[in-house]
Amino acid sequence: MTRIGIIIGSTRPRRIGPQVAGWVHEVAARRSDAAFELVDLAEFRLPLFDQEVPPAMGGTGGPGAQAWVRTVDALDGFVFVTPEYNTQLPGALKNAIDFVHAGWADKAAGIVSYGVVGGTGSAAQLRQLCGPLGLADVPAQVSLHLATDFQDFTVFTPGESGARSLDALLDRLVAWTTALEPVRSSRAAVVS
Repeated sequence: MTRIGIIIGSTRPRRIGPQVAGWVHEVAARRSDAAFELVDLAEFRLPLFDQEVPPAMGGTGGPGAQAWVRTVDALDGFVFVTPEYNTQLPGALKNAIDFVHAGWADKAAGIVSYGVVGGTGSAAQLRQLCGPLGLADVPAQVSLHLATDFQDFTVFTPGESGARSLDALLDRLVAWTTALEPVRSSRAAVVS
């Protein structure tokens, strides 16, 4: 079965990303066309990217980085749950992306962003990264606003419109992930 990781893109203390990712997982778990799993960047404890040999040239990093690379490699698609810091992509998420090279290729990704203006700046930067990594970013997106989708800016309270947007994102993500399966399979056959 197709495996899609829901990546929590923040590692900050008292972050609200796990609430949003939990909602995404709860909605996604009702589907029968893919298996969804939560992937928390904080659990990998990645250092600041400082590898002498980059992943594109075979660099692997320490144990946390190796576990992260194996996790990404094993997944067929992704939902990035990303906050926005100063209208930018969180450093922890960008850092984690840099530890992986081939594991992103020929897979699809959806974006669920949140922040003062819905995390749109972060989502835009993430989309810029997708093409060079070989990730097909689906056009459907969920943008959650701190003022309207969170109580006191800290407790996530999803509304109907967010749920509809998430369903559209998941529909497209599963379709694209499935469509890219022959490409991933042929690449894996060449590597083997």
